Amino acid sequence: MEKRHQVLVVGGGPVGASLALELGMRGISVGVVERRTNPQRIPKGQNLTQRTLEHFYYWGIADELRSARAMPQGYPIGGVTAYGNLMSEYWIQPPQRETVRDFYFQANERLPQYHLEEVVRKRMADFPNIEVQYGWTAETVEQDDTGVRVSIAEEDGSGHEVIEADYVVGCDGARSVVRDQIGIVRSGSDFDQLMLLAVFRSTELHKGLERFPPRSTYNVLHPDLKGYWQFFGRIDVGEGWFFHAPVPADTTRDNFDFHGLIQEAAGFEFAAEFDHVGFWDLAVSVAEDYQNGRVFIAGDSAHSHPPYGGFGLNNGLEDAVNIGWKLAARLDGWGTDALLKTYSEERRPIFRDTGEDFIAARINKDAEFLERYSPEKDEEEFARVWKEREYTGGMRAEIYVPHYEGSSVVMGEDGAVCGAHGVHSFTARTGHHLPPQPLSSGRNVFEELDSGFNLLAFGAEDKSVQEFEAAAKARGIPLNCIRDSFEGGREKYEQRLILVRPDQFVVWTGDDGPNDASAIMGQVSGQD
Repeated sequence: MEKRHQVLVVGGGPVGASLALELGMRGISVGVVERRTNPQRIPKGQNLTQRTLEHFYYWGIADELRSARAMPQGYPIGGVTAYGNLMSEYWIQPPQRETVRDFYFQANERLPQYHLEEVVRKRMADFPNIEVQYGWTAETVEQDDTGVRVSIAEEDGSGHEVIEADYVVGCDGARSVVRDQIGIVRSGSDFDQLMLLAVFRSTELHKGLERFPPRSTYNVLHPDLKGYWQFFGRIDVGEGWFFHAPVPADTTRDNFDFHGLIQEAAGFEFAAEFDHVGFWDLAVSVAEDYQNGRVFIAGDSAHSHPPYGGFGLNNGLEDAVNIGWKLAARLDGWGTDALLKTYSEERRPIFRDTGEDFIAARINKDAEFLERYSPEKDEEEFARVWKEREYTGGMRAEIYVPHYEGSSVVMGEDGAVCGAHGVHSFTARTGHHLPPQPLSSGRNVFEELDSGFNLLAFGAEDKSVQEFEAAAKARGIPLNCIRDSFEGGREKYEQRLILVRPDQFVVWTGDDGPNDASAIMGQVSGQD
């Protein structure tokens, strides 16, 4: 007898496992197919944003995640950027996500992806409605109006099965079988550059970098490398490191001096023992659509880019939350096919902006800087512009504000578009993430948010609240109301009534009662 789930997730890495957890906590029957029996012990996807930690808070494992970090508690997450090599007199410490900490409910975190996966895998096991098959891969995907059939095979070739599901989400990486099976193509910028990932151990490197304040990453901009970074990252404090760098196209594990390369980037000689040497292609790509019928893609299946800034994993987890609550709504009966279509409508423009404007553009700007300025050409001018990069580098976190202003299920302004550019603010803005604020009870508003829609009513008339409650009840939409005064920080929202959807994004605001609460609830749920 064939297995059947409401949702089948193909790929149980951090994005797929998190999606399964999001759905499982909402009572959905979930199947997960993952080819690796254990997380891959390669330190990638380490930087987790404040927004990502909000998800882990709602999944009930934020404390477990922080406890799993390899770095000491409180060790600085930021980085250093040096010119030429790490012994250069020219180095800066651009502020990073600490500049936007107050706009989120949780602090950011840093730990290897495999530790994250271990925490999520353990949490999935708490839910009997989540069934995971490790050591299996998808081979074919077929769909019709009633559901999706996925044939899977054990990695060792010993078994074959067919799983049926109402919906399928491909979270199976950059070489996604699911994406290829449903005929979605990707496009973007290919830099035609081979990159190295080396994992090694060296206590001498740790001692050699004591010239810097404690930091987690060390970046090198070398004038010969056309804006491509040489990048050291700590796995722990004392011994473990990973290193990214451009290498010639014909580089193999056997024909290149990797030890010499990391010493050159560091600027001094040190002993090192290598645990892993691998390669990846420098490219930025995004799928032309994130959905085909009943099948969706998320994470690296939908978009990929260099491991700069932690954008990949964090965007993938945001994909998971976005499609997760929408699938649950559809399966619970109050969501619609129109709501499901907004997943691609919302998420694709954000990664398009992220990939092109925050990653590819950064590489090109670094290349332009290196070509135009150098200590040899004009030392005084170089020093001035180099120091300016400390400020401009810190601005990236401040202007990276993913939002859904142009979404069809957001009551936004005419002509607005979804994207990643913006300015952080405590004002409650439609299409934007809700900033945290304390309630008069002493709890934060994020501690009171329910898993459905939430109406924040701060000094608002009871009649206005009752109209929303009646409209939501009539449409079968879960709605939680949070009442409080319009003071104590809540006045920063600049609106007395704020409607927040299940992923903590604002969809409507107002000071007075709604003209038509039913119409509002109909639009933000995709029912109308």
